[in-house]
Amino acid sequence: MRFALAIVAFVAAAVMIGLGIAQRTVFMEADRVSMSAESDGETAFMVIGPDALAANPGKQEVSVSGDGPIFISYGRTTDMEAWLGEIPYESVHYDAEEKTLVTELVEASPTDEPAVETPTETPAPTETPAPATPAATPAPTEAAPDPEALAAATPIGSDLWLDEFTGERFVTTTLDVPEGISVLVASDGLSPAPAKVELDWPVDTATPWVGPLILGGAIVFLVGLALLASGFIRHKRSRGPRRNLPKGPRGRLPSAPKPTRNQVGAGGGRRSIGRAKRIAIVPALLVPALALSACSADYWPRFDGAAAPATTAPATPLASGEPEETADPEAPTVEPAVTVPQMERIMRRLAVFTSEVDESRGTAAAAERFVGPPLEARAANYAIRGTLTDHPLPPAIPAAPVTLTLPQQSTGWPRTVLTIAKNADDETIAPTALVLVQETPRDNYHVISQTALVPDTDVPEVAPASIGAPPISPEYKGLVMPTGQVAAAYADILQNGAESTFAPMFALDDSDLDEALNAASRKQAAEAENPTATLTVSTTAGPTPPIAFGTIDAGAIVAVEVQRGENSVPNDGGTTGFQEGGSAAALSGFTAQSAKGVSRVSGIQLLFYVPGVSAGENAQIQLLGWSENLIRAAEVK
Repeated sequence: MRFALAIVAFVAAAVMIGLGIAQRTVFMEADRVSMSAESDGETAFMVIGPDALAANPGKQEVSVSGDGPIFISYGRTTDMEAWLGEIPYESVHYDAEEKTLVTELVEASPTDEPAVETPTETPAPTETPAPATPAATPAPTEAAPDPEALAAATPIGSDLWLDEFTGERFVTTTLDVPEGISVLVASDGLSPAPAKVELDWPVDTATPWVGPLILGGAIVFLVGLALLASGFIRHKRSRGPRRNLPKGPRGRLPSAPKPTRNQVGAGGGRRSIGRAKRIAIVPALLVPALALSACSADYWPRFDGAAAPATTAPATPLASGEPEETADPEAPTVEPAVTVPQMERIMRRLAVFTSEVDESRGTAAAAERFVGPPLEARAANYAIRGTLTDHPLPPAIPAAPVTLTLPQQSTGWPRTVLTIAKNADDETIAPTALVLVQETPRDNYHVISQTALVPDTDVPEVAPASIGAPPISPEYKGLVMPTGQVAAAYADILQNGAESTFAPMFALDDSDLDEALNAASRKQAAEAENPTATLTVSTTAGPTPPIAFGTIDAGAIVAVEVQRGENSVPNDGGTTGFQEGGSAAALSGFTAQSAKGVSRVSGIQLLFYVPGVSAGENAQIQLLGWSENLIRAAEVK
């Protein structure tokens, strides 16, 4: 009976182990699903839509092949469509019925333009929005736009993308993008798009019953060996010497024939038994090896309750008794200007760009990334360093770490974002606060405000970057002071000191800036140094409009500009001039003495926190950061 059970166990073990191995071999499915789409060779751009990227669950491996340069980028679908504007492109979508990728030509209407926010809702970073470039503004309907002019703005290096990849003839990358993200494929923006695009999704090849089958088969096999061994032992004992046999006549048994010399060792003896034992050890060693081969986590069922990732959107909540507010389908979508990874990428590129431009003193190149007061400050610095080689460089822009990313909520362009970054190499350098603006989808972000934070300053709590800050109008009355009045109010403090009517509204004790830049102090010090000249100081709000970002406590962070002008005129009928070897003389190029006098203008960039009216009557405006730069110098006309 034990021999029969052992045979059954061996057969069962063979079947279980065989099934386990078969699941990883002959029954194994492909480890990925592939779909492809081909370009018609007539358009310069191809856009892979969100539905195509989400045709199958899991990460997307995008492979693009062509005969020349290849460019791949991914970003928000709305941003990508705004960047393309009226340029025709091929759109790749997923056909759920055919389970294939389909392409269609998209020809945008000539009237399609990105939305431009009105200044009544959001303070524009410049007095008037810059006119759109020919690549972003459609031509009149009666004149077809030049295809080369439309594609003149290359997608390479655009700040709209979350990331980009380039190569020759073949480029592949693996993405894991959420909903609302598209992929842009191009060559160089002028030539036709690459010929073929292939999307691959990994397939879950976990076989949770391989481990139990192989392990169970191994256990059953060992049980069969135990049954077989016990059967042999029982059989051997049953053939041993028998005692207390009944007495009776015993016949003479014939003696067994003696084996010949050739037969010695050929039959079953100790040697043959030893060989059989060694043969039996082989499966005993093979079974643990098979069991150990099933140690991968993919070979075992999971009992931790982890649910598979959802591949579809969550179901619509059950309707309640109260009517729900229906969103207007034609209303523009409000979204933050940038994401955190996007901002980190912009900062890395901006830091490298700034370092190179500052070293080369390229004013025209600096205009690619700077505008307004920061551009004026750098242009003046470059001019001064052209004469004074030992003059310090402008404050560098650190690439990382980015400690704050606060984009404005936006429905279109221009877009603004506030970011704060520390210097990872030197902790003694104050963190840098930047306000960046993007005028149109085709433009990159430009620095419109650059300040160094005041030591030990506390930046107010703001919304996460995924939500963004609400725009605040310069005339908004929900603050202790409208943001449109902050620059003029602080300019009055710098001009008149503590006697200014606005002094009680600012926390002047937290900073000595009002004393360092006080007009009366500056006049007294200059006239004491040169009694033959009279110094006239005037401090006014700069021409750059304020840019404000709402905070969680209903306050606002606002960036403004103040300009301080100084005219030095001789009072004894003689002459006066700039200090020899000074920065003003180097900037103006005027090194002589003048009977008319000389003038210089400094730009002061400021970053304030303005509390909301809910903070109380005693709430004061706090200075968060500032910077001062000489921007103009000349002989008085």
